[in-house]
Amino acid sequence: MGNAYLTGLDRNRANYAPLTPLSFLARSADVFPHKTSVIYNELRYTWGQTAERCRRLASALQKRGIVKNDTVAVMLPNIPAMFEAHFGIPMSGAVLNTLNTRLDAEAIAFTLDHGEAKILLTDREYSKIIAKALDLMTGPKPVVIDVDDPSYVGGAFLGEIEYEAFLAEGDPGFEPAPLDDEWDAIALNYTSGTTGNPKGVVYHHRGAYLNGVNNIVSWGMQPHAVYLWTLPMFHCNGWCFPWTMAANAGVNVCIRRIDPKQIFALIREHKVSHFCGAPIVHGMLINADPADQAGIDHPVAALIAGAAPPAAIIEGMEKLGVSITHVYGLTETYGPASVCAKQAEWDSESLAKRAELNGRQGVRSLLQEGIDVLDTMHFQPVPHDGQTMGEIVFRGNIVMKGYLKNERATDESFAGGWFRTGDLAVIDPDGYVKIKDRSKDVIISGGENISSIEVEDVLYRHKDVLAAAVVATPDEKWGEVPCAFIELREGADPTQEELLEHCRAHLARFKVPKLFIFGPLPKTSTGKIQKFILREKARSAEAIG
Repeated sequence: MGNAYLTGLDRNRANYAPLTPLSFLARSADVFPHKTSVIYNELRYTWGQTAERCRRLASALQKRGIVKNDTVAVMLPNIPAMFEAHFGIPMSGAVLNTLNTRLDAEAIAFTLDHGEAKILLTDREYSKIIAKALDLMTGPKPVVIDVDDPSYVGGAFLGEIEYEAFLAEGDPGFEPAPLDDEWDAIALNYTSGTTGNPKGVVYHHRGAYLNGVNNIVSWGMQPHAVYLWTLPMFHCNGWCFPWTMAANAGVNVCIRRIDPKQIFALIREHKVSHFCGAPIVHGMLINADPADQAGIDHPVAALIAGAAPPAAIIEGMEKLGVSITHVYGLTETYGPASVCAKQAEWDSESLAKRAELNGRQGVRSLLQEGIDVLDTMHFQPVPHDGQTMGEIVFRGNIVMKGYLKNERATDESFAGGWFRTGDLAVIDPDGYVKIKDRSKDVIISGGENISSIEVEDVLYRHKDVLAAAVVATPDEKWGEVPCAFIELREGADPTQEELLEHCRAHLARFKVPKLFIFGPLPKTSTGKIQKFILREKARSAEAIG
């Protein structure tokens, strides 16, 4: 009798289907074909129309020779084509690679080469940087398809066909091949290159499906939510929210760029119920013109992540009437994988205390198996005392497959049976995780990771720089910005403007230090720069105007 459950109870088509977020789109199109799916300026699509456009995209890609596990890259803002790419590209069997629109041409070229992109969809706004990136590529160049957003004036066409004409080539009745394995890759996202070149993080259909649902459950989203796209869809696939909104059969309100006045106007006009963003976005809303903030009389919920948000940000958003939930994760965890789950007893605390409690990285989200803080010496859990530091680790289905073409980095990140984040934290007595420091000296500015090593390497290439160390300094707008401490060669006397221009020539703009401080660098007896001393100095320094 002990083996009865092992015979005759096999997996088959009737009782098993691989998990894929593509099923969310199919369901919403079947059940709610006439409900609004996308709003962008005067443009409106229904879920039936969005599904048809995605089928056309998948069909057109296959007609151009795209096969399973080919990479299709996109360089797009938060417009309808970007949302459609999250379904149409994987429906074709390809892997979606959303490019960070804030990166320089060198980084884009590396990404296109490393990911072996066969096709690239790009908006006219980025034509200059894409043209340079294509010239810098060392491998075969992708076929370029231009996306012509009528609301943008400028730029140039680089490809042989425009997006709408490309969709017209596709079959509206296209039927994607059934997914054989939910472990198949669905997306490729690149880290911000915190240790040299960016690493390609591979997502699978299973994880995308689960985090898509996880967002609904952990946030308590009601059906048919109205979601404003203030979070870049290129960033961890918009924290999986394109798939979330298809599961929710909600409304995607697209916005091309972050503008507080427009954000408040859209919230009022469309009764936006949910949005996400890094602390910088929330800070911009808090500091917006009070006239723009006025007139919102319905419940609005927001997720905040990125650098640990200052309590003042959470407090400020609550004063605006926006309910804030803090989440934490990395590119390697599909975006948010932990949540600062609110406890009922926190409601009786002062606003300042609630903001402090809500500012922690929290506990594992519902569909993530585990989060812990392990001491870096013995890799054992730290006590829940709010004092003992260790490294944050994750385990579960909402963790990447691994790094593309980088087996060594993959093995290192999974050492010990956990995904090692590199972030140092404590666990409070109530079991909530709170970040204290970052083991890799990563600077998180406006939600984007900046490697101090990368910036230092650029500074060291300046003829007048003897030694350089880069640390984070607080910034009201960006959360953190790079601060460079420079030890000059004897007799050298460069201006700050000279160093600024040097960095601007070799770094993306958001990675350029906002502050330069000259003088001898504090070192240990073995010559190692003591960054903890510099961090203290940077906290009281004033950024360049």
